[in-house]
Amino acid sequence: MFEYLPPLNEHNLPYPDTIHPIVVHFVIAMVLFAVFCDLVGYFTKNSRLYEVSWWNLSFATVSIFIAVIFGQIEAGLAEPYGSAVSTLNLHTLLGWSLSGFLAAVTGWRYVIRTQEKQQLPIPYLVVSVGLVGAVLFQTYLGDLLVWVYGLHSTPVVEATRSGGLS
Repeated sequence: MFEYLPPLNEHNLPYPDTIHPIVVHFVIAMVLFAVFCDLVGYFTKNSRLYEVSWWNLSFATVSIFIAVIFGQIEAGLAEPYGSAVSTLNLHTLLGWSLSGFLAAVTGWRYVIRTQEKQQLPIPYLVVSVGLVGAVLFQTYLGDLLVWVYGLHSTPVVEATRSGGLS
């Protein structure tokens, strides 16, 4: 059965490079920009920014599920060594949790949007800032996995394959 799967390359992937970081950077940017627009719209009383925020949250919600799917695939192929395992597990758990958190915030934002309010409620803004905090912490964990632990980098993949890392 495995002979029908494509061979893994020097990044331990069946495709040229990691897809998860590409998709997840869109999610990060859209969430940060959506909350920024909500906050600026709230303080300047410019309700047109709420529409910008809504669409960014909507696309971020769809995109985060794509990012999580590719994250799961790439995490499964990473073959993490001992010191990277706990960070990868936390990143995975938070990724799934964050997708639910973002979907809930987007649903809440949809309800507010349908009520055609001219101002956003303070509790929504507080939760949105909490969402930004969770996204930034998740970004930190992802940075650790790439820049400190080197998952899917050629030297780490070669060291793992040769038995140099365990």
